[in-house]
Amino acid sequence: MQGDLFGAAVSLPPDGLPADAASSATPPSSAPRRPSRVRPAPVAQDWHALARRLPAPLRFGVSTWSYPGWDGLVWDGEYSPGVLSRHGLGAYHRHPLLRTVCVDRAFWRPLTAGQYAAYAGQVDDDFRFVVKCPALVTDAQVRGETGKALKPNPDFLDPRLAVEHFVRPASTGLGDRLGVLVFQLSPLPLGWLGRPAPLLDRLGLMLAAVRQALAGHPAVIVAVEVRDPELLGPALADTLKAHGATFCLGLHGKMPPIGAQLPMLRALWPGPLVCRWSLNRVFGAYGYADAQKKHAPFDTLVSEDPHTRAELARAIRGITGAGQPAYVTVSNDAEGCAPLSIQKLAQAVLL
Repeated sequence: MQGDLFGAAVSLPPDGLPADAASSATPPSSAPRRPSRVRPAPVAQDWHALARRLPAPLRFGVSTWSYPGWDGLVWDGEYSPGVLSRHGLGAYHRHPLLRTVCVDRAFWRPLTAGQYAAYAGQVDDDFRFVVKCPALVTDAQVRGETGKALKPNPDFLDPRLAVEHFVRPASTGLGDRLGVLVFQLSPLPLGWLGRPAPLLDRLGLMLAAVRQALAGHPAVIVAVEVRDPELLGPALADTLKAHGATFCLGLHGKMPPIGAQLPMLRALWPGPLVCRWSLNRVFGAYGYADAQKKHAPFDTLVSEDPHTRAELARAIRGITGAGQPAYVTVSNDAEGCAPLSIQKLAQAVLL
């Protein structure tokens, strides 16, 4: 039964820059080091036995990796954020539990094929990237520096721009290391929310162009994340299914809890799991700044969310148990320390 498959207690409807991880037994000096190379934390090797027991199709990772507070967890000392953003990925990918990473940086500005290739050159053949489409394509509004909407975006969901500024450079630069392309639709104005049919038509045209551009990369997953609960339902699921895309679970205050989002994946079954755990719901829809303030320096679990963790672990078990891939990326804003959240998630998957 589908309910058993996903293991969630809900009824089925009919229908930055990346980061690194490592740790060290010796406390660093008070001044952050500025070496040309970042080394992984020796303690990270203690997680090899756990990693070997996890389902092979499962990939955990973080979103944005330049955190000095991960000293002793991912890094072997306290490096500056700048050093980590430039050199941390090579150490990060050597952590046995971290087999993917979300390149959030691409959301704010398109990256070139050369920039993607530089990322790919820092990891081994088994590593895969999750990459977010630039907001110039996925935001219906043109926004100012403060994030305030200034005017409608004439390029919203434009197929040509999605391919030229995102799909081609990412697939060319990352090659076989590209795992998931995420199209995160920013919160929509009422003009679009009140007209779901033309919105989904436009989304479908873009997804069709994306799939065509990925003809040489059949293993790449295309996922759509929304920030408006009103879009959850059969119409969105039908559009995604028609174009070989999946729904990305977006776990944060703007969307309902995970249990209310899982019916979207059931409607698309069989298919992969793509999940981005971005923000603990206790901080509300706009609580990123509060979460950052409470959780810094991101070296411990401050705001644990055992319910979300348990529900997500059940979904992972069901989906990977059926042989489907699962990409789960976690932010520090979820519980306070993404690497420790991932360790607890990994343990929960094996319960």
